[in-house]
Amino acid sequence: MASTKNVCEVLLDNLHAAGARQIFGVTGDALNPFLEAIRKDGRFEWIAVRHEENAAFAACSQAALTGGIGVCAGTVGPGALHLINGLYNAKRELAGVVAITGQISHKQRSTEYHQEVNLTKMFDEVCHFQAVIDSAEQTSRLVQIAIQRAIIDKEIVRIELPIDVSENPVPTPRSKHHLVTLPSTTVPPRSEIERAAKVINKGKKVAFFCGAGCREAKDQILELAKRINAPIVHTLKGKDIFDYDDGPVVGMTGLIGNPGGYHALRDCDVMMMLGTDFPYDWFIKDGPEIIQIDRRVGNVGRRAALTVGLVGTVKETVELLAPLVKDKTDGSYLDLQRKRSGKWLAAMDEQGDLSNDSEPLHPQLVAKAISEHADDDAIFATDTGLCVVWIARQMRLRGGRRLVGSFNHSSLGSGFPTGLGAIATHPDRQVWTLCGDGGFGMAMQDFVTAVRYGWPLKVVVFNNSELGFVKMEMEVAGYAYNRAATHLDNPDFVAYAKSCGGDGARVEKAADILPAIEAASKSDKPFLIDAIVSAGELVMPPHVDVKQAWGFGISKITEGILGLKGDHAQWDNWEEEIKAAR
Repeated sequence: MASTKNVCEVLLDNLHAAGARQIFGVTGDALNPFLEAIRKDGRFEWIAVRHEENAAFAACSQAALTGGIGVCAGTVGPGALHLINGLYNAKRELAGVVAITGQISHKQRSTEYHQEVNLTKMFDEVCHFQAVIDSAEQTSRLVQIAIQRAIIDKEIVRIELPIDVSENPVPTPRSKHHLVTLPSTTVPPRSEIERAAKVINKGKKVAFFCGAGCREAKDQILELAKRINAPIVHTLKGKDIFDYDDGPVVGMTGLIGNPGGYHALRDCDVMMMLGTDFPYDWFIKDGPEIIQIDRRVGNVGRRAALTVGLVGTVKETVELLAPLVKDKTDGSYLDLQRKRSGKWLAAMDEQGDLSNDSEPLHPQLVAKAISEHADDDAIFATDTGLCVVWIARQMRLRGGRRLVGSFNHSSLGSGFPTGLGAIATHPDRQVWTLCGDGGFGMAMQDFVTAVRYGWPLKVVVFNNSELGFVKMEMEVAGYAYNRAATHLDNPDFVAYAKSCGGDGARVEKAADILPAIEAASKSDKPFLIDAIVSAGELVMPPHVDVKQAWGFGISKITEGILGLKGDHAQWDNWEEEIKAAR
């Protein structure tokens, strides 16, 4: 019997079976049949954003928060290409995203037709699989392959709908085919688990290094770490899994880490890397015996030479490993790292205390206050830049809080659309989007999208009129302050938010912070806090090496010489840094 469903309708059936309910995108002529199918279907919400890149970031956020898929769409040529950066972010975050793109008709291919782009070639770098629907007969099989790869393998897939095919009836819908939506657990061979246990049992100073792959294994990891007095260090993506209140947790390592986390990994004799592909390999020194557990074989051994590599899901592997590991009674190594971590935490609390009422504000005050007053199950969406530092150092993500962002791709402008994806997914939860002024300026056109859909998103802009992280990178590398490259002339962000139909408050004094947070928390509209913060805040890593100190010193000498030659921007920069230091 001939099918009564066309290509777009069969695609929607498969997306629904995979758990998708929302599609972020910008429509256009080649996507119009798809939009008509959505209108008739009634099971999906089309979320019309103002830029396709924001649609892809939002879909990535949704996939990261749910563990399922996110869906985004763009029409032919330019609209489809706008998706690529957000999709590349999803690729790096291991978030399964389905990108749906339109395409010109087959008869116009290779004629330099209006908006013609070879999308297969353009998306080849970012997509793991591309389902180009050249005939209606292909639809069921290709769509199922694509969606299963997105949801099970957390891959980026693209489904191309040519305008001359998308409304054609599908003759074989494969309605009885089972769409695989639940991932499998895997465990290493028993012999390899036994090898790992022997290494741990010989160790005197064992440390755990945990990433986002530990989300389902928190209880098992904590139990084992307590038994063997092992400090737990985590990545930024693991911050919403492990908190300092969780016994042996000592925090992060890396450039924005703390001394406890840094020394726990630098001084151990056995390191357990669990569910992390931490990219900064210079923080993982040669010397310790290293055991790595990861479900992806491509991650195993990528960052360090391993003693034992175990391919398996972390929870199930640790459950098999734990009974073979002997208890360790010496807690001196853990106690030392907790002491370092506790001292550092006290210093971070002092930095963020509201009694520090100098102007411009220290950004730490804003971050700490939000941490203390946001809901216990709040979701925090972060942009890239200095705002990430304040999240890492002044904010606590204990309990049911979540953190989403562009952690591996580190794309400026990702924070606000990540927040859109979060609040679209969880409209019943408090969502805070934390951006720098540079990042928000790249995505602020979609503030009207939050207004349109009635999402009470809380947007915090750390406004220092500077690309602050880039400025810091320049200084550490020995370059002088470059105002032309890093300075920003910003609009009145609060006035902008209100003109879009939202609300907001400008924060310039410490006394302004709590009233603004309270107003944002109570608002039923998108609410923007424009926090005017110091551009001179210096970010010190947990350990400063000679190269970093030398580079910073050279930059200051160069700035002084330029200032004496009449470059007054150098003196202004010094004044900001001195104020912040005080």
